[in-house]
Amino acid sequence: MDTQAQGDTTTTRGDRIFYVVLTLLFVGLSAWSLSGETGHRFTAPDGTVSWLPVGRGPAWETLGVLVAAGLTLALYSFLYKDNPFFKAAEHIYVGVGLGYSLVIAWFQYIKAELYFPLVKYWVRDGVQGQPDYLLIVPLVLGLFLLARFIRPLQWLSRWSFAFIIGFGSGVAIPNIIHANVLQQMQSSMAAIEFGNVWLAANALCALLGVVSVLVYFYFSVEHKGAIGVVSKIGIWFLMISFGASFGYTVMGRMALFVGRVQWLIEEWLRIPLSS
Repeated sequence: MDTQAQGDTTTTRGDRIFYVVLTLLFVGLSAWSLSGETGHRFTAPDGTVSWLPVGRGPAWETLGVLVAAGLTLALYSFLYKDNPFFKAAEHIYVGVGLGYSLVIAWFQYIKAELYFPLVKYWVRDGVQGQPDYLLIVPLVLGLFLLARFIRPLQWLSRWSFAFIIGFGSGVAIPNIIHANVLQQMQSSMAAIEFGNVWLAANALCALLGVVSVLVYFYFSVEHKGAIGVVSKIGIWFLMISFGASFGYTVMGRMALFVGRVQWLIEEWLRIPLSS
């Protein structure tokens, strides 16, 4: 087993060839795009798009496009196998995402929601207005969360977690019941308009699907006879639903992939696909 594990982590000749080809592909296409005649894509304030020579384009934007293209190729290299390029891009993505989240949390939440209405009155002199002392409660609960890293004071974090879970459940449960239960019941029990054949067929199909799926999940009665037939119809509805959901997910991922390829062609290779 140790030999097999060691063989899995060893870089093979095919891996080295793949790394060299991927590096040469990125360097070659980047050099070709920078030396091309189309140059830099410039979007005017009125929305019109024009292509400027490379020397007239912003250098930082060009560097950003090259970095983004390299990270894109590194991430898609996972289609070959797990490799150092993918791991580097993955770590950069996680690190940048965490740093961006911290900056957003500081400016949009801590500074805007806590510092300006409360703390600045304590640390700055001559500030007009009155502090919002009610914010002391979330300030203390937030400090209790940090107490989790101090072993003797870890019990204080339970107060904060209890408040977060209780408040979050109280807000989320009514919304979930309204969206996933009441709204679904209202749609299922809507009046059937027999004047329109398609609307009536759609309503009857939805009603049959809801009833058959509920019968399928009703395990207190053995699925035989009429109950068994209805439960089998419910299975078909479930399979159709799962298939449609999976197809929607696949098409969504394909749309993201096509959009990324379009970006690489227009922004990296500087080949305009549209006028």
